[in-house]
Amino acid sequence: MFRTGPRNLITDVAGLRVGNASDAKLKSGVTTVLCDASTVAGVQILGGAPGTRETDLLEPHNSVDVVHAVVLSGGSAFGLDAASGVQAALREHGIGLEVGGFRVPIVPSAILFDLRNGGDKDWGRYPPYRELGYEAAQTAT
Repeated sequence: MFRTGPRNLITDVAGLRVGNASDAKLKSGVTTVLCDASTVAGVQILGGAPGTRETDLLEPHNSVDVVHAVVLSGGSAFGLDAASGVQAALREHGIGLEVGGFRVPIVPSAILFDLRNGGDKDWGRYPPYRELGYEAAQTAT
């Protein structure tokens, strides 16, 4: 029989930290799970209109076999920008796959459709999800 961790949360798993950022006016947000070490991950994509980024890397036949974080964001297709914010935060800490002396954080992500939730989506030229992703990574504990 499996026993739950002390808090029965994903953060009970050693080496994982979770960060969140939200915008009440937007009625949306971002959650990221940061991995303290390069971590093997897998994915199954379901649904009629899935929105993902870098999930193809998780296929077992591909050459990249680790992730540094995973992101779940609101914002539908606009929310895919959240992974860029998480990547920026990880790069600032020297985290990522070594590619010719350069670090590339591997951050698969998926989005939720929340565009019709009544939040203010008049954000101007660029959606706020990149900054929300960065903030979520900074607050991860």
